[in-house]
Amino acid sequence: MGRLISLVEDGHPALPEVMAALAPHQGGAHVVGLTGAPGVGKSTTTSALITALRSQGKRVAVLAVDPSSPFTGGALLGDRIRMESHATDPGVFLRSVASRGHLGGLSAATPQALRVLDAAGFDVVLVETVGVGQSEVEVASRADTTVVVVAPGLGDGIQAAKAGILEIGDIFAVNKADRDGADDTVRDLRHMIQLGNREQSVDWRTPVVRLVATSADGIPDLVESLAAHRNWLASSGELAARRQRRAAAEVEALALAELRRGFGAECGLVPTDLAAAVASGDSDPYAAAHRVVQRLTQEPRRQ
Repeated sequence: MGRLISLVEDGHPALPEVMAALAPHQGGAHVVGLTGAPGVGKSTTTSALITALRSQGKRVAVLAVDPSSPFTGGALLGDRIRMESHATDPGVFLRSVASRGHLGGLSAATPQALRVLDAAGFDVVLVETVGVGQSEVEVASRADTTVVVVAPGLGDGIQAAKAGILEIGDIFAVNKADRDGADDTVRDLRHMIQLGNREQSVDWRTPVVRLVATSADGIPDLVESLAAHRNWLASSGELAARRQRRAAAEVEALALAELRRGFGAECGLVPTDLAAAVASGDSDPYAAAHRVVQRLTQEPRRQ
């Protein structure tokens, strides 16, 4: 599995053959995304979740997206260090991948890496984002269930709404709930969620779970909420709809990458002279975009 994910990260030419072989074995894993600001305890929560899920006999994979070094492009592997207690468990697979400058809190290789782990037969795949703050919303389009981890003192309910996390969270986990301000954080979140549910008329009532991940307090409640959400997804038809949207986005990204390769434009589809014309005011971006589309649809692909 580690070698296959390395092939994904490197964009190896054998990937199409590999993915074709894995396709019939996919769809069984519950993909759970964990996101939140730095310092809220995502890695500690993930580690506690692994312990709880393993006690139920479930096989668990973790894809931890670490910030990239701007010099080497590699991951710092900090998340795997925090989960080292699970390293020798044959029912747990841990993998860190580098974000490599990809925005949204994930890595560009995440969709295909998830397919590898799903096909390997894991019951649950946990995806932990880099922890970059208010822009980590891409995880919602890659996971079946999104857990937003927050902590007291890191922003009020209004700030949470501005960050967009109310829209992406299927479950909220208030970690470090033994600290001052935890009750206020829970109350603010529940109030904002109630307002959002009233406006959107959604069937799923987003739970707010209190946690002290370092001592595993509240983790059983989080596991129960994950199971309840998975059951709701399956019974409502939302699971198939989310996975279809996820597949569409993945296919679109791969198609655009193939177009770039086919036209020898690995660094971009816009020619330098066209970009220069827009920058100087000799052309406008809409006309330039139209010329790019014409070029893509009329020129023969390079073999």
